[in-house]
Amino acid sequence: MTEAATSALQPQTTQYIQAWAESLAQVLGQISGSPLPCIALSEAPAELPAPGDGDLWMVSICTAGLRGETSLRLPSASVLRLAEIFMSEPANSAVEITADHREAAIELMRQVGGLVASALRTKWGEVQLSLTAATSAPSWPASSTTWFQVGNNPPAALLEAQLSAALVAALRAEKPEAAQLAANLPASAPPAPEQSKNKLDLLMDVEMAVTLRFGSRRLFLREVLDLIPGTVVDLDRQVEDPVDVLLDGRLVARGEVVVMDGNYGVRVTEVAPSSL
Repeated sequence: MTEAATSALQPQTTQYIQAWAESLAQVLGQISGSPLPCIALSEAPAELPAPGDGDLWMVSICTAGLRGETSLRLPSASVLRLAEIFMSEPANSAVEITADHREAAIELMRQVGGLVASALRTKWGEVQLSLTAATSAPSWPASSTTWFQVGNNPPAALLEAQLSAALVAALRAEKPEAAQLAANLPASAPPAPEQSKNKLDLLMDVEMAVTLRFGSRRLFLREVLDLIPGTVVDLDRQVEDPVDVLLDGRLVARGEVVVMDGNYGVRVTEVAPSSL
């Protein structure tokens, strides 16, 4: 990220934008087989065209640890180039954009969103992030706008990102009131080890629901109504990604799916910290 892009932003917002830039560069580098840098800009680049009919609009919705929206605009030229990279096609600006190109660009951005959600966990805990195609610009006013440049001059692709006021507020929130309240409370003596053990023993036989989560996807109501037997719903997670182990809806671990005596199981590879 350039110095100009970070100077006017709060550190939390900068970290969020940087996660997008790094994730986009990582996905494109893995697909193309060679590094393809991506930088965030604080001002719209001169090469960025004005919004047009061929642009691809997407909305990223954060839930759980963060809540808010990010609107993404991909100009038609960027849609074509990103799709060509995703589909391993040679660059050809004269090619007419097809529905396959748009679907490829959408799938690429969904993979980027999956990496962004993982990158955000270190600060905001479990973050659910879903990307869907939109028909137009967002109806809500942008609280912060940034631009991503893929590749060096001339850029291979340009993207515009608008952050909602709700997301910017969530990024900045550090819950200082709770921390201050805790600091002002008088210190209480910790319970005796034996007393704590006796209380814990009372809960040891309580049954709690354990659920495996392979991924998620936000659907419009009309898409839910269109579901029929045989419909395939794409999730926001890759096959090689670990699954989440939820205890009454709370993330407690991640692991690999295994089969034992004809039943599904999970081999725990990571125990979630208590902050999640």
